[in-house]
Formats: sequence, C-alpha cells, structure tokens
Amino acid sequence: MKSIYSITLFIAIPLIMSISTYCSGGPKMNLDSLPKLTVTSPAFEQDGIIPSRYTCDGKDISPAISWSGAPEGTKSFVLISDDPDAPMGTWVHWIVYNIPGNVTELTEAVESQEVLDDGIMQGVSSWKRIGYGGPCPPSGTHRYFFKVYALDCTLAIKPKDANKKEVLKAMKGHIIAYGELIGNYKRQ
Repeated sequence: MKSIYSITLFIAIPLIMSISTYCSGGPKMNLDSLPKLTVTSPAFEQDGIIPSRYTCDGKDISPAISWSGAPEGTKSFVLISDDPDAPMGTWVHWIVYNIPGNVTELTEAVESQEVLDDGIMQGVSSWKRIGYGGPCPPSGTHRYFFKVYALDCTLAIKPKDANKKEVLKAMKGHIIAYGELIGNYKRQ
C-alpha cells in the first residue's frame, strides 16, 4: 500500500506542477511598473512608417518582430497588435500567444493558422479570423502597436476563443515584463 501511495505522488506532483504553469487570471498590474522589453522590427523603426508590404495595400503579411530583455522566470510571450485610432474603437490586427519563453522573434509572414508547428498559437482578430490582418485605415494616419508581454505561465485558451478580451483576462496578474513597438500607416 505504501508503494502505491509513493507511485501516485511520483506521478501526481509533476502533473500538478505542470498544470500550475497555466495562467488563471489575477490582480491587474500596472504595465509602467514592470521591467521593459525592447521590441524591434527590421521592417520599420519606432514611430516609423510601416511599409505597404505589411498592409492591405500590399501583401498583407506580418512583419518580423523581435524582442529582448525578458526576465528570468519567463514561461511564454504574448504579442497583441492593435490600432487605437480606428473609428469604431481599438481594432485588433493580430494575437499570438504561448510563444515559448526561449523564443525572441516571430519571422516575417507567419502563417494564418491556429497552432503553428512549434506550438505557438494565434487568436481571433477584429477581422474575425485567425492570424495577422495588416493596417488598412479608412482615412488619415493610424498608429499600430505591437505589444509584447512576458508571462510567468502559458495560456489555456483555445485559439477560436482567444480574442483580445479573453487573452488579457487570462494574462492578468501574470505579466512580468512588457514592451511595445509603434508603427504608423496612411493609405495613399
């Protein structure tokens, strides 16, 4: 009987520990008080113009995005790209989550599928589809934020349920670093 108990603990403890790395919401954190990630792209500089290649006027593919400065204990990253200048409220262009903690970039032209080969997941944008949808402002110059969050866990959300609201809710209390890159775009 004692050996069955030992075997059960031997199996149960690692299982419980692996489950506990999933986020389950917590108190809201002030992003300004967190360590800063440096977020960059070879396609455009901070506050620069996003080339039309990455927009609805071009190939509408995602730009390469990289980040550095993640603190120890980072289990995963989330990238959310949105446009706060959209006339109907903030428009979400891209949600990528469960990026492994040892990954520091997304390459150009990430495929629009729920789960990528390396296990990275993509959520639903305001376009009501999985994957990247580039800038396509109806008028004027809009700002596009590429926000990267370092988390102390991974998200237990199915891609079809992973809209911005649900992802932010799941991350709450688990963000350990944050950074952003802002690009601008105006249609010609």
